[in-house]
Amino acid sequence: MPSTLYFNGTILTMDAQNSSPEAVLTEGSRIQAVGAEADLRARMTADSQEYNLQGRTLMPAFIDPHGHFPDPGFIRLFRVNLSSPPLGDCSQMAQALDRLREKADATPEGEWVMGVSFDNTSILEGRMPTRAELDAVSQRHPIWVIHASGHNGAANSLALERRGVNRQTPDPEGGRFGRDPETGALTGLIEGLSAMGEMGDTDFLIDRERFWQGFDACRDEYLSHGVTYAQNAWASQTMLDHFASLPADRDPGIDIELLPVGSLEPELSTQWIGTHWPGNPHFTLGPRKLFTDGAFQLQTAYLSAPYFKPANPDHPCGMVYTSQEKLDADVSKLHSQGFQIHCHCNGDAGAEMFIDAVEKALIVHPRQDHRHTIIHGQALRDDQLERMAQLGLTVSFFPAHVFFWGDRHYDTFLGPERSERISPAASAERYGVRYTIHNDASVTPTRPIHLAHCAVNRKTVSDRVLGEGQKINVLSALRAQTINAAWQVFKEDQRGSIEPCKVADFAVLSRNPLHEPDRLTDTRVLETIRNGQSVFAAADTEQETEHTK
Repeated sequence: MPSTLYFNGTILTMDAQNSSPEAVLTEGSRIQAVGAEADLRARMTADSQEYNLQGRTLMPAFIDPHGHFPDPGFIRLFRVNLSSPPLGDCSQMAQALDRLREKADATPEGEWVMGVSFDNTSILEGRMPTRAELDAVSQRHPIWVIHASGHNGAANSLALERRGVNRQTPDPEGGRFGRDPETGALTGLIEGLSAMGEMGDTDFLIDRERFWQGFDACRDEYLSHGVTYAQNAWASQTMLDHFASLPADRDPGIDIELLPVGSLEPELSTQWIGTHWPGNPHFTLGPRKLFTDGAFQLQTAYLSAPYFKPANPDHPCGMVYTSQEKLDADVSKLHSQGFQIHCHCNGDAGAEMFIDAVEKALIVHPRQDHRHTIIHGQALRDDQLERMAQLGLTVSFFPAHVFFWGDRHYDTFLGPERSERISPAASAERYGVRYTIHNDASVTPTRPIHLAHCAVNRKTVSDRVLGEGQKINVLSALRAQTINAAWQVFKEDQRGSIEPCKVADFAVLSRNPLHEPDRLTDTRVLETIRNGQSVFAAADTEQETEHTK
């Protein structure tokens, strides 16, 4: 296996000392040595190669700490994208309905039409489409429009019928079927994962062929942004079966951490596919996934105090997806069986439920290094971060919300005071809680450099600074997507930093991101290296890679 020397640029290792050596020497898929260029040149062999960075920056490839790979590929290829500015251009209900109608006209009668990334807070009308509006699009196709958050949607009459929902159907725990307050007729709105059922799964309507088509499209997108380790954070049994269909000896071109739905245990690991996993070594079964609440855009994130401008007077603090007793039992079950848990908790009251459940589980089954993780944690309070540090809990923040929905947090969801603290990464640092940051693709696209910008500069789409006191430095934002992201899923010995024996996964950047933090978004990924091989190069990138003797 030939070695390659990377030199003549800035090298950000993300090791414990945040060292910046002169050179890196790789051999095959692994990092062989890090240090002075002259010392590493002395270790090169006749067939070694050189990679002249030409003043660019080399850092570990990015790791996605929380997302839903390959859902972005499904959106691009098979679904109607209804995203509003700044992600898309769908700003009025009529535009959304026209796009659904166009898709229905091109779809065989009886087949589903699915719209995605619809945001009621960004659309002019400020609401989800109604059953009547979707029936007017087509009564020959089941039509399902899922919200950008993935936590609710709107269905036409045929889709409700396919879901088995009628006006006599009771609301499930943690979910609601929208009803006209006067007549009780279904409005088409379906809120909460329990109510959506399979219609809320990212693999809804995806067969094996479509899965791999979407996989390839999503992989190429991630690699173009320097991401070589992705995550599917809600892996249903169907999704796991799709991943497991890849032969064990085939390299899919990207590595994936899979988080099975928590309710699949213990059957998953004792009777089903988990009994003979890993199969393909590039797909790893990781933490098990739980939920406590919903999304801020829908005001279903569960808060301890009412929303600044409550949309639903009957539920001014949001929606809880489960009871404390049920959550306690689920956490105890998974914790006692040795699993790590990632739990979706957007609101502070939702987070409190999980913190309490973990504390109870640790009393019965003490475990020093569990790394149970709160996902999102956007409204975490200082007293909760202090408890988390004591209990060994970690968190993955969602600072992209600052840019995409920060203005609505300020004036509608949380109000001026609480919105200053969304994704409180600086507070987590003060209390010693190790954290990561994520995009939650496809809620927002996987863009690690823009995500770092959101955490560092905390600017909304209108350029308002939201939470000066919660800004973190660039190095912290990069560590949160490299070594911390590896650590959060027990992979810190394999990846996440440039150190000997770790995998040779790198991102080559156009500039040093540590300089001029307000210019972070000017930084481009010029090349992505995976297992020592180039897997993406920007079209206008000039490289110097030559054989030496």
